[in-house]
Amino acid sequence: MSDDILSVIPADPTWQPDRAAGDRAAAIALELAPGVPDGVDVEVDVTWHDTITAVPCGENLEKIGCPHCGGSIDIEWWTELVDAHEEDGFASLAVEVPCCGAATSLDALDYDWPCGFARFEIALWNPERSWFSQEELGALGAALGHPVRQVRAHI
Repeated sequence: MSDDILSVIPADPTWQPDRAAGDRAAAIALELAPGVPDGVDVEVDVTWHDTITAVPCGENLEKIGCPHCGGSIDIEWWTELVDAHEEDGFASLAVEVPCCGAATSLDALDYDWPCGFARFEIALWNPERSWFSQEELGALGAALGHPVRQVRAHI
């Protein structure tokens, strides 16, 4: 069985909210997720990470582009890098891209489906909706006290 996960993360990968703001934003996110038509509730995971953690889009990721040369970055290179930091997270997102050797940040790469990196995440499992609107993201950011982004994963 496959799952869809709609995650809300801070726009700044290093930023974390306090518990009250995180819980408040999670409650709003849960209200915005309708759940499965047969009445099954959406599951929500709220996580504060000690280090920067990858928030990938799973099977939705088909290509990654370089923000410097416009070249294609091998997904296998990216996956190996993310997998190598799965346990301990990232101390820094600084990276040298294999296409042109330019120094950049992992969160600056051009992902064909949004991917992210964060120390805080609200993950809605099988929310029965695709994306939050800009207005909804604004409300979630206001509740959190920081602008947010979203990542939709299919696993």
